[in-house]
Amino acid sequence: MAKCVMKHLLALLLFLCAAPALAAVKVLATVPEWGALAREIGGERVEATSATSALQDPHRIEARPSLIARARAADLLIAVGAELEIGWLPVLLRESGNRRIQPGQPGHLEAAALVRLRDVPETVDRAMGDVHAAGDPHFHLDPRNIVPVAEALAERLAQIDPAGAQDYRANLARFLARWRDAIARWEGEGASLRGVSFLQAHRSFGYLAHWLGLENRGELEPKPGIEPGSGHLSRLVDRQRRAPAAMILRAAYQDERAGRWVAEHTGIPLVMLPYTVGGTPRAGDLFGLFDDTLARLKSAVSSAPP
Repeated sequence: MAKCVMKHLLALLLFLCAAPALAAVKVLATVPEWGALAREIGGERVEATSATSALQDPHRIEARPSLIARARAADLLIAVGAELEIGWLPVLLRESGNRRIQPGQPGHLEAAALVRLRDVPETVDRAMGDVHAAGDPHFHLDPRNIVPVAEALAERLAQIDPAGAQDYRANLARFLARWRDAIARWEGEGASLRGVSFLQAHRSFGYLAHWLGLENRGELEPKPGIEPGSGHLSRLVDRQRRAPAAMILRAAYQDERAGRWVAEHTGIPLVMLPYTVGGTPRAGDLFGLFDDTLARLKSAVSSAPP
């Protein structure tokens, strides 16, 4: 009997040693792109979810009980910062009661603090609309900005889960090698887009434009966060005749009605971009996000009227 028990214990021990490690760190990202990055760097040691989806406006969501429960269980919160989540993240942090993920703790990582933000306003007042005083928070659409966030994330995961430090750093090295190769490929594919002009539904694509050399001709919104009325859209159409843009860009989560109206009255294409991971079927991870974005932009340019 004793020998039989020992055999079973030995078999169980061998099974446990051979089995993949259970996720050691629960990560809650405020937006899909950082959840996707956590899966790249964390691998099997991380269970990563996002508070928002690609079809939700990340500026405006509710801290529902199910989301509060996820925040309460999280070991690491990855936020955009730069006031993108200012309308809901403070409530989520307070209601979670989770000390691990509060600002200043190892379990709180703010991506905006790791990059140089563009379009920081000199002054801000309510009359300007929903302006981000810290600068444009949509910086993930320049793929070069993913690099410092990935590096910081690997170190933060290693701090929270020291047993997995070697895995996180190895995953980071593999990811960055693939990512830098992809950036070089995307920049080659996007060379034909340099100088192409566009209108955008909201100030979502400034970093993408800067990276690819696109020219922004303005927004459909009269002010950030303010829905455009017919008068404003009519003025855009009139301006289009004098200074034509080649396309209108909108994110997957944004309403298409205003852009569709302008497109119908100007003859230029309305292009829906995934904006973040999950915005289109092809944008299933960070690599797919940029693959699909480049493909959609190039397709719009090739099909635009002369």
